[in-house]
This record gives sequence, C-alpha cells and structure tokens, in this order.
Amino acid sequence: MHVFVTGGTGTIGTPVVAELLANGHTVVGLARSEASAAALEKAGATTIRGGLADLDALREGAAQADGVISLAFGSDYSTADALTLSIAEEATAMSTLGEALVGTDKPYVVVSGTPSAAGRPSIESDPLPHEGPVAGRALSVEAALALSSRGVRSSAVRMPRTVHEDGRGGFAGLLAQAARAAGVAGYPGTGTQRWPAVHARDAAVLFRLALEKAPAGTAWHAVADEGDAVIDIATVVGRRLRLPVEQVPDETFGPFGPIFAADQPSSSAYTREALGWKPAHPSLLADLENLQP
Repeated sequence: MHVFVTGGTGTIGTPVVAELLANGHTVVGLARSEASAAALEKAGATTIRGGLADLDALREGAAQADGVISLAFGSDYSTADALTLSIAEEATAMSTLGEALVGTDKPYVVVSGTPSAAGRPSIESDPLPHEGPVAGRALSVEAALALSSRGVRSSAVRMPRTVHEDGRGGFAGLLAQAARAAGVAGYPGTGTQRWPAVHARDAAVLFRLALEKAPAGTAWHAVADEGDAVIDIATVVGRRLRLPVEQVPDETFGPFGPIFAADQPSSSAYTREALGWKPAHPSLLADLENLQP
C-alpha cells in the first residue's frame, strides 16, 4: 500500500515508518519542519509539508493514499490548558483525515490509549474513559471507529502508558526526566500501581498488522508488559541514574498526575490471537537498563 502517516518522526512514528517500508509498503509522511522532512526522506519516505493544523495538507495526503495511520499529537502538554489544546487539534485532524476516506473502504488506523478496569487488566472490548485529563481523546477515537459505517476500515491501536526504546519514552521516560531535574527518582501514589508497556518496535508491527488486516470498527492492545509496578520502574531509574528513590506528590507530574497514580494493567491476549502479534523486543524494566547517569 501507499500509506500516509502523520507523526512519522516521533517515538512511535519512526519505527512505524521503518516497519511499513521494510514490509513492502511506500510511505508519505506529514512533515512540519525541515528536520522532520529530512528524517522521513532519510528513512525512505516522501513528504507533504505541513502540521496538524494544515487541514488541506491532511486532505491531500489522505486522498493520495491507499491507507492512513494517524499518530501526530502536540508536543506541549506541560499544563492542563496546553493538553486540552493539543487534544482539540488532534480531534480536528483525525476528523479531517477520516472524512477524506469516507466511501473508499480504505484502512484508517488511529492511536489511542489503553483504558483501566477495576480489579483486573483491561481488555480490547473495554470502553475508553469519558472522564479525566485525556478523556477528549476517547471521543475522537470513537468518532474514527464510527466511520466504519460510512465505508472506512477504521481501527484503533491502544497504546500503554509507556512506549519505550533504549530506556526512553512514555511515562517511564517522564519519570526519568523528572528524576534528572529533581535529583530524586520520584514515584506518585503508593508505587504499587501498575503500568503496562510496549517496546516501540513491537508497537510498530501492530500498527502494520492493523493497517493490513484489522476489520472495520475494531480496537487492539499494543501491550507487551501487562503491568510493571511503578516503584519497580522508579527503582531501576534511581539505580541507573544514581539517585535516591522516594515517593513524591502526584502534582509533581502536572496534568498527568492522576493518571500516573492510577493502577492500570492491560491485556493484549485477544490482539495476539486475532492478529498474530508477537512482541519480541526487551521489556520495559530490561530496556531501562540503557539509562545513563
């Protein structure tokens, strides 16, 4: 397929582009800067210049493609207001891409987050939350999946809280960044809460599989590690960065504080069985051993 990808130079997007190209697809990526364009072209993709707010560029990319993968999200989520703006921008972009595909039966893969379920790991059929700091993203994803009734083979790949590679990325990466800044490897809540995780290159394989064969209106879990205790994550971060490990207030992590403190293990058993997805890269705790002081 000829695939249009937004967010193709990010933590998830970079390996997704590589995975698509390695498996015989061609890729055109949305590039909002010279650096992004250069990175995409070096990887073997072509580019359309523009950002998420450039709706004409999104329509152009979708119209020329055999399928679309939407990964781009704003880079500023330091405050609740900034996060809200990024969610709104993403919603408009996702809607624009989806509308461009109506009636084509082309695949449209969007990114989402794994939900939480009281007392058990969440599964693919669990609903996304309509409350909390990122609840607006649930509405965007649900709207994309609803396009399945309008001739779009839409699907959602739900990502765990940490998507990692070489010890960087996701919530665990934010813990490490905060630790470097504060001089302490801090963890929110009791530390017993669990976060699911996946290696970025394993996630990339699932995006390709969803593009190639996911039925319309379906959701999938890119979960390799069902749930690592946050205190275990912080302990590895502290040891690798040679910093003490301590509990810190939830508000240390800004708008993500309530999410950071929540217990949110997740399963991908159905995804593995139905799509044949087999994570093969290092676990989060093993990957964090790549952190350097």
